[in-house]
Amino acid sequence: LRPRAAFSDISSVSPRRHSLLRAESAVENREASWSKRSAVVARSSDGATEGAAEAAAAGDAKSELTKTIQLGSLFGLWYLFNIYFNIYNKQVLKVFPYPLTITTVQFAIGSIVVLLSWATNIVKRPTISKAQLLAILPLALVHTMGNAFTNVSLGKVAVSFTHTIKALEPFFSVLLSALVLGEQPTLPVVLALMPIVGGVALASATEASFNWAGFLSAMASNLTFQSRNVLSKKLMVKKDSSLDNINLFSVITILSFFLLLPVSLLTEGVKFTPQFMQAQGLDVQRVLVRSVLASLCFHAYQQVSYMILQRVSPVTHSVGNCVKRVIVIVTSVLFFRTPVSPINAVGTAIALAGVFGYSRVKAAKPKAA
Repeated sequence: LRPRAAFSDISSVSPRRHSLLRAESAVENREASWSKRSAVVARSSDGATEGAAEAAAAGDAKSELTKTIQLGSLFGLWYLFNIYFNIYNKQVLKVFPYPLTITTVQFAIGSIVVLLSWATNIVKRPTISKAQLLAILPLALVHTMGNAFTNVSLGKVAVSFTHTIKALEPFFSVLLSALVLGEQPTLPVVLALMPIVGGVALASATEASFNWAGFLSAMASNLTFQSRNVLSKKLMVKKDSSLDNINLFSVITILSFFLLLPVSLLTEGVKFTPQFMQAQGLDVQRVLVRSVLASLCFHAYQQVSYMILQRVSPVTHSVGNCVKRVIVIVTSVLFFRTPVSPINAVGTAIALAGVFGYSRVKAAKPKAA
């Protein structure tokens, strides 16, 4: 009886052990399954992260490429509008020698473009206080004078010569900054100005179209335009979110029209009419169309210039402006078949190279500081 009892005890315990073993095996299988699933999820998560990173990198690269293309297009438009402005403007001034009237027309058409852009919400109309308007008024005055003097020069001498003289802008900028703002130039800046001054002097001495009225008008243009830059630092026009550089230029354009209109009427009279042009034996349609095109290009290239300035540093903009001047000089020489002597070409090249060198010195100055 006892062995049976013992056997009975063993047989009764064995099934329980088997069930425990099976339970443990099931748990192990589930754990293994979960481990495999976790590994798969981890791998897929890593893959998703890598894919997201690659997609973000590709998106950034595409965004940078888009920005580069946009900036390149703006520079191209800046140069193109400037070329056509100088060509159309010179064509008009050769047959219609009233530079103040032409400048007034350019401001008038620019003002119309500004008002249309505000009315159609292409550009948000700024809110300007009386204090801001009073601060902008001196800027508008020197802007008016600068453009008027430029047109006087363009009417008197070759386009290429006017722009060669205007390469002296850095010299006047440094001079006025020292006299008005008390900013003393460094030795590298002074050395960079020397080839500019020497190159312009050499080009002027050998210029076929040279006359004092054209030369002094271009010099006066340099003085007034650089006075505008110094005044903007001195007055520090306070801007709100709506008065950005483009809107500031737009307000200056409108003010310039009202400032120059009475002056042009008093000095040159009412000349921009079909009757007067016919009496002078001019092709009325040709003069009117080219005047409008020159005005549109004038306003467009300045607007694009401000758009570029919002995207790049002032030094980069200055280098771009130097390249623009080279392009304008070369295209005007080719288009108008302006006679250029070898010495004149060398002088112009030295002056423009000096402007480029000046820009590089100004770019290196902050790093040295």
